[in-house]
Amino acid sequence: MFGLNRSKRPVEFGPYPAERLARDAAPAIAEAARPARAQASAPADPASPLVRAAASHLGAYEKLRQPEPFSRRAPLPDLAARTREIKGAGYFLDASQVAICELPPHAWHGKQEDGHSHAVVVLVEYSDPIDADNEAARWVAGNEHLLATLRAAEIAIDLSGQISSLGYATRAHWTGASEVDLEKLAVLAGLALREGDKIANPYLGARFALAAVTTDYTLIADRPLAASARNGRDLNYYLGLSGAVSGLERWRRARRPSHLGPYPVEILKRVEEPTTVIFADEVPRVPSRANFYVRTALGDLSEKAKGEANRWSQKHPVAQGIVRPMWALKPLQDGQVSARPARNSRDAKTNSEALKALSHYLGSAITGICEIPDYCWYSHDKHGKPIEPYHKYALVVLIDQGYETFLGASGNDWISGSQSMRAYLRGAEITGVMAEMIREMGYPARSHSSLDSHVLHVPLVLHAGLGEQSRIGESAINPFLGMRFKTAVLTTDMPLHADKPIDFGVQTFCSKCLKCARECPSQAIPFGDKVIFNGYETWKPDSERCTMYRATNHKGSGCGRCVKVCPLSKDTTWDGPLLHRAGSWLGLHALWAKPVLAPLAIWLDDKLKFGNPNDAKKWWMDMEVIGASSFRYDPKNHVEEAKGANRPGIDPQKKVNPDRGIAHYPASTLPPPDLFGPYPTDRKLGLEMAANAETVEQALARRARGGKIPDAYIPSYVTGKYRDHDEA
Repeated sequence: MFGLNRSKRPVEFGPYPAERLARDAAPAIAEAARPARAQASAPADPASPLVRAAASHLGAYEKLRQPEPFSRRAPLPDLAARTREIKGAGYFLDASQVAICELPPHAWHGKQEDGHSHAVVVLVEYSDPIDADNEAARWVAGNEHLLATLRAAEIAIDLSGQISSLGYATRAHWTGASEVDLEKLAVLAGLALREGDKIANPYLGARFALAAVTTDYTLIADRPLAASARNGRDLNYYLGLSGAVSGLERWRRARRPSHLGPYPVEILKRVEEPTTVIFADEVPRVPSRANFYVRTALGDLSEKAKGEANRWSQKHPVAQGIVRPMWALKPLQDGQVSARPARNSRDAKTNSEALKALSHYLGSAITGICEIPDYCWYSHDKHGKPIEPYHKYALVVLIDQGYETFLGASGNDWISGSQSMRAYLRGAEITGVMAEMIREMGYPARSHSSLDSHVLHVPLVLHAGLGEQSRIGESAINPFLGMRFKTAVLTTDMPLHADKPIDFGVQTFCSKCLKCARECPSQAIPFGDKVIFNGYETWKPDSERCTMYRATNHKGSGCGRCVKVCPLSKDTTWDGPLLHRAGSWLGLHALWAKPVLAPLAIWLDDKLKFGNPNDAKKWWMDMEVIGASSFRYDPKNHVEEAKGANRPGIDPQKKVNPDRGIAHYPASTLPPPDLFGPYPTDRKLGLEMAANAETVEQALARRARGGKIPDAYIPSYVTGKYRDHDEA
C-alpha cells in the first residue's frame, strides 16, 4: 500500500505476492502420476444473449490455437531472460497469475504434441461480483467461469503467437478446448493445491479459470506449492508490502458501485459542453481515408513510410501474438439483430448502469455514454463507401495500457506498439461481446475497433465525460489514467442515458505544461496556443510528422513518448505513490487553485524525473520481426535481435525551437474518400494553413458578424476541389 516497493517489483512477479509462498517439490511426483482428465465446461445458459456472445468469441479464438512457427528460430539469450519475458508478457496481458511447468506424460488426455516439453499456465480470477440490484448481475450469474475463460483464452492465444513467432511450436488450451489436464498443470506450476478432486489457489480459492500454452520452447519451471501455502492472505498481502497489488486496494475496488467502476468518477465536475469550443455546425464529416495511418499506408507521406506503415506497431514478437486474435474478432463487430426486444430492456437508466457494470466486469477501466453528434461519424468507410449515421448512442470504454509496463517503457521503445495493440484487442473483445449481446436482445449495435471503426473516438471520449482535449491535440486526457489508455466504442439504439462532459482543469494545466512538446522525438506537438481546426478548438499537432516518426522508428515499435512523459499519467489508486495520490486529489478537488498548483506540479514532475523509464520494470527482449509480411502473423517471417533501442530520459534543459513549423491538413486538403492510390501531402500548403489558422477569438468574432465558414473546413470531397495529386 502507498506505493511501498512497487517501483522495484519486477513485472514478471505479478500482482500477487506469490513469490513469498512456500514451495515443495514433493507433490510433483504424485501429481505427475495422476491420470489426466478433461475439465468439463462450466454450466451456462445457452439461451442467454451474453453466453452466446461470449461463446462466439471463444469460437473465433479456437481457430487460432495452433499457429505455425516462424521460418527460423530467433537468436535468444539465456533461459532466465526468456522466462522473464514470457511471464512479463502474461502479466502485461492482465493474467492474474502465470507460472511454468515441465510436461509429464500424464498431462495429456487428448492428442499429445511430440516435442512439447513445457507449459505456460495462465490463471485468470473472476471479476468482482456485480451489485445485486444491477441488471447485469442477472446476466453474469452462473457465467463467471465462462467469462474468465474468455480472458484466459485470449491471453493463451497471445502468448502462443508470441512464442511461435520466435520459431517454436505451440498449442493453446482452455476449458472446453484442451488436450491437457489444466488442473494438473496448475498444481505442477505452483498455482494451486489439491483439495481432494478439486484445486484451490491460495488467494482466490476456486474463483478462477485456467488456460495453458504447451510448447517446445524451453523455460525455467516453477516449483509446486507446499501444503503450508494454502492461505496466502497474510499481512504482507493486505498491505502490499512486497510491491504487489494490496488487499486493501482490491477491497476498495470491490466495494465500489459496479456501474461506476474502479475509479471515483462520481466526484468529477460535470458540465453541459466539452471544455474546448466546438462549432457543431462547422465541424465537417471526414472520410476514413483522411486518417493519417491510412494515408501513410497508401503512400501519401513517402515510399519509406508506406513500406513501414502496416508493421510499425506489430514488429515485435509480443505484438505478433496479439495481431491474430484482433483480426479474428473483426468479423464479429456487426451482425443480425433478433426480431423482438428482450423483456425489461426499455429503461434507459437501467440499461446504462447494466452495460457499464458489464463493461467493467469484462475488463474496461472506465466507461461512459453519450449521444453521437453527426460529425463523430466518418463520412466514408475504408472502402470509400458513404456512411449515414445509423445509431443514436455510443458507449465508450477506456482500456488501461498497463501501469507496470508503462513504468518500464520509454514510450518509443520496442514494447510501445504492443502497448497499443494489447489495449485495442481488449477493447475489441469487450465491445464485441457486448454488441453481440445487445443484438441478441433485439437492438442494433456495432463494435468499433482500431481495425474497423465508423466513428471518431476522441470527440466521443469528450462527449461521454471520459476526458478533456489535451495539448497533444488528437488525444484526450482522463483524470485518473492521464493519457495511459486506448479506446473502443459500441454504438447502438438501445435506450441509454447519456453522461455529461467533465471539467478537471486540463485546459489550464496543458496551457502551462510543455513537457510533451519538449520531449516529442518528432517535434510534432505545438508550443503555442490553441487554434480552431476544422471547426473545433485544439492544440493542433503536426500529424504528418507524428505519423512519419511512428512508422519509421527504427529503434522501437511506434511511439507513445507523449503518453509516457505526461505528468497526469500516474497511478491514482490506493497503491499509487502518496505524492501522485495527493496531486490527483488536489487536481480534482481544488480546481480554483489550478493556476498556482499546475506550475508547481509540472516543475516537481521534472525535478523527480518522472517520465524516465524504470529498468526494473523492463521484462521484454528487444527483438524485431523481419519479413515482407511482418505487418501480420506470417510463418515466412522471422525474428532478429533489434539493432538498438530507444531508452531516453527526460531533458528539462533541452533546447527546443518553438517556431519549428507545425503543418495543418484541414478538410479542404484531404484526399478523395475513394482514392486508393497516393495523394501526397503538400507540406508547404500545410504550413500555410497552420500560419493562417483562426484563433478562438477570431472565430467567435467571425461568427458574431455572420461570416461564412472558412473554405479550409469544407472537405474536398464536398467541393470536388482536389489537388492534382499526380503532380504533387
